[in-house]
Amino acid sequence: MHRLFLTIAFSLGLITSASLTALAENGTIVKESNRSVSETITLLEETLKSKGITIFARIDHAAGASKVDQSLRPTELLIFGNPKLGTPLMQSNQAVGVDLPLKALAYEDEAGKVYLVYNDPKYLSERHDLGEKAKVIEKISGALSKFSDIATK
Repeated sequence: MHRLFLTIAFSLGLITSASLTALAENGTIVKESNRSVSETITLLEETLKSKGITIFARIDHAAGASKVDQSLRPTELLIFGNPKLGTPLMQSNQAVGVDLPLKALAYEDEAGKVYLVYNDPKYLSERHDLGEKAKVIEKISGALSKFSDIATK
């Protein structure tokens, strides 16, 4: 469904190639990567670590699928966070902890294109009524945008 929407919208000129790289849908931000899934996640992980952000886990979903004799195109998840920014959000509304730490997923689609997707912090703010934490949300949003650009370009 997502691909059908994108194909129709792109064909009608509703989406330009520039807007396609950061299309937000259902509270997520999706960016096309010029790298492989593994390279995208590795570069994101290295960038986050260099900024002092904690990496909690890296999950290779395709490897997991192969362990149960199933196939899955390359798909990797990175779980990361910064307690200096996440804790104030949880102090405001502990339910945001269901969405923290943050996650980013890189996957290869059926056409061989690679995408990086993550939850839009502004969506999380709305979802958990964190309006009074707008400055923290903006900081997280800006950092994620910058770090994901580094990983996908």
